[in-house]
Amino acid sequence: MKNIYKTIGLLGFVLAFASCDDKLDIEPRQSISTSTAISTGENVKNILIGAYSETGQDDSYGGYLQLLADLYGITDQATWGGTFQPPRQVFNKSIFVDNAFVANLWLNAYDAINQANLVLDYADLVEEADRDRVMGEAYFLRALNYFDLNRLYSSPDGSLGVPLSLNGIVDYSQDLQLPRATSAEVYQQVVADLENAINLLPESNDIFADKYSAEALLARVQLQIGNYDEALAAADDVIENSGHELTDSFSEAFNNDSDSSEDVFAFQVTTQDGANVLVTHYADQSFGGRGGDVTVNQAYLDLFDENDERGSFFYASAQNGGTLTSKYTNQFGNISLIRLAEMYLIRAEANVRLSSEVGASPVDDVNMIRERAGADLLEEVSLDDILLERELELMFEGFTIFDYKRTGRMVGELPANSPALSFPIPQREMDVNDLLVQNPGYGS
Repeated sequence: MKNIYKTIGLLGFVLAFASCDDKLDIEPRQSISTSTAISTGENVKNILIGAYSETGQDDSYGGYLQLLADLYGITDQATWGGTFQPPRQVFNKSIFVDNAFVANLWLNAYDAINQANLVLDYADLVEEADRDRVMGEAYFLRALNYFDLNRLYSSPDGSLGVPLSLNGIVDYSQDLQLPRATSAEVYQQVVADLENAINLLPESNDIFADKYSAEALLARVQLQIGNYDEALAAADDVIENSGHELTDSFSEAFNNDSDSSEDVFAFQVTTQDGANVLVTHYADQSFGGRGGDVTVNQAYLDLFDENDERGSFFYASAQNGGTLTSKYTNQFGNISLIRLAEMYLIRAEANVRLSSEVGASPVDDVNMIRERAGADLLEEVSLDDILLERELELMFEGFTIFDYKRTGRMVGELPANSPALSFPIPQREMDVNDLLVQNPGYGS
């Protein structure tokens, strides 16, 4: 999907941490070609490009991860009206263990993780001038994939996470089965990887992950796990020192062919290599979509002030007459993964929770976002105000289920710890890995 991240032809041996049988059944000659092919620094750099490519595939951050994360948390804000059954199951909070989107997301993430692991295993082959950067990017990608795997597939009580593999697979004759780590162990590894990335990456790195990409993701991670001091420090540093700025208008943050000033990290999409899959499901056919699989409900529109630009950033579908978000109207627009606006909202939330004013007061940070959108400015803010602001600013960008679960809010009639709000471990993984334990509500 991402031409700029396209796997170089050398990587015909694309490797995955494979808990699925078709990944395990690899002939010895392929293992031999793998071990001998990773012999130069250029080989390692090409594997790194492959890790970006895998991470940005449609099944993951190319769009389906964000789509599923929103559909999972949405109740009255929007409606799934598409014909695809896997997203419908997620929207209905009634997921089958053979759900193809849930299974492919898992598999794609472990593909990317294994490539990141291989980069780290063979980093000594990279010339010293580039080694830190290459390792830092691999740590970033591994952390990103493990973070969202853990958020989506962890058990409802937060005890069990996902299998944690930290070494690249070259010898496929060995036993590749791993049990699930605890959720805490996975988050601990994610934080460690991001701290390594921050220490190794340069402050700017063209379209690839840089120090502030890693630090912004760390702010998101620390907010997720309730380490508000650390979330605050990371978000504040990104705001104050990264050089990123909010775009002049809300609309300018979206549908861009190149990174905007607000993009702390984005996946690149080109005309040669496919389309933005978020456009596929959110957009009208005139923009390259399916006509609006996700339609916005009046209950969500009513949350906006009359003059709030964000409340009018919608249009009517010519296919079904429904209201569609305007965030995805460029078929080949980049997919923004981390925007600076999120950092302001993290800093505001952490300051409120800590009764502090590091960097700025919470109300000033929220008003920074609201003023850009033309919304009425607030005189003071509560935690509920900030959580609402996140929903107004970040809806349809993959935050909904995560925000509702981490703050303990009901998702419709479901409590945040409902078994229905954890993805099942894909059935094909359960079938080939005797060490895996299924999440409650999905059988043994």
